Amino acid sequence: MSETPDSAVLTYIDDHRAAFLDDLAEWLRIPSVSAQPEHAADVRRSADWLAGKLRETGFPTVEIWPTDGAPAVFAEWPSEDAQAPTVLVYGHHDVQPAAREDGWADDPFEPVIREGRLHARGAADDKGQVFFHTLGVRAHLAATGRSAPAVHLKLLIEGEEESGSPHFRALVEEHADRLAADAVIVSDTGMWSEDTPTVCTGMRGLAECEITLRGPEQDIHSGSFGGAVPNPATAAARLVAALHDEHARVAIPGFYDGVIDLTDRERALFAELPFDEERWLRTAKSTATHGEAGHTTLERIWARPTAEVNGIGGGYQGPGSKTIIPSSAVVKLSFRLVAGQDPDHIEKAVRAWAADRLPAGIRSEIVFGAATRPCLTPLDHPALQSVVRAMGRAFQQPIRFTREGGSGPAADLQEVLGAPVLFLGISVPSDGWHAPNEKVELDLLLKGVETTAYLWGDLGENWRRAD
Repeated sequence: MSETPDSAVLTYIDDHRAAFLDDLAEWLRIPSVSAQPEHAADVRRSADWLAGKLRETGFPTVEIWPTDGAPAVFAEWPSEDAQAPTVLVYGHHDVQPAAREDGWADDPFEPVIREGRLHARGAADDKGQVFFHTLGVRAHLAATGRSAPAVHLKLLIEGEEESGSPHFRALVEEHADRLAADAVIVSDTGMWSEDTPTVCTGMRGLAECEITLRGPEQDIHSGSFGGAVPNPATAAARLVAALHDEHARVAIPGFYDGVIDLTDRERALFAELPFDEERWLRTAKSTATHGEAGHTTLERIWARPTAEVNGIGGGYQGPGSKTIIPSSAVVKLSFRLVAGQDPDHIEKAVRAWAADRLPAGIRSEIVFGAATRPCLTPLDHPALQSVVRAMGRAFQQPIRFTREGGSGPAADLQEVLGAPVLFLGISVPSDGWHAPNEKVELDLLLKGVETTAYLWGDLGENWRRAD
């Protein structure tokens, strides 16, 4: 049992709820849109604001770390217990673009509370979920009588996540010694629903490429030359057609090398979730499911690697016909990767696969973008068990498990720091990330506060650092 008395935590949160929400609203008023150059000063102002608030919270070390883009905020609060584990919390303070004419009921940067929901850009993604850590650590201290957290606590809050984190990995590599941790907590994620609290245990990686195929030096007449020279558009179509086999498995040799398959327990845990496939299809704007044979929909999007055609083009695209053999064609592919897969190996496999399938007379150029590695936390990891216990105490019900089908910068932290990544978020699908009228459920936001208040004590008590 953790040393944090639940009643004392709840009392502290209730006493400081109004001030916490006032402070959050003040931060949400700063339009820290990293994607728009005209808001560069606002992103810097957001970092300054957060740094000041973290100092007020009690963090003895707070620094603003510049990058070649937007600044990040680093904070550190050592525990008085030298054997306590070190935990790094990750989030971001930049937000997506937003304007009233996009369909917002109110000014997106003027927070409004209606029916227990706080509406504003960044309310859930990610300022609200970053900020609940400030009240959570203070509640932890107040309830336990400590002057410092039960863990060595660090925060890294970046300013470019909504722009693809272009400078994040370099930042982590530059400050790897300062960021060293036994575990990373990512609070830029969500739960299954208001009624089903969950912990995410993994995120897929990403590799993507553009394949340009070139044939004749220029478009040529299909009557004079058709059937006698290779056609780049036909080669592109054949390449795409060869991407999967009849069971919807990726047909690139070596693609599945190293894949860590789901265990029977993990499959059973996925099956416990109240998944409504028809409802999911409506959200997907699709009429049928499709994917690798032998796996459920949730398994396909969370725990299996995929290859998708993101774009294909070549030749004449205008009205009517133009009887040519085009000089070039383009295919854009992306690969979602799961634990055990190496993006460098995937790149080599794709290059070899494409080269083997192109006819003589077709020249190819394959350009890969920056890759993101997958991350996965074992279900029996002690830090994950602490997260589950802390959430269970806050929500007073069993905690289920999910994974995330998308990709993010968390994998950089895992790879550079060599620390497991855990996900602690309270956002729900209806919060409308990146959409008009983004909101956060206030009851869930305060459950996030409560969870972190319990978490630091649980980690300090149940996960001791080895001598």
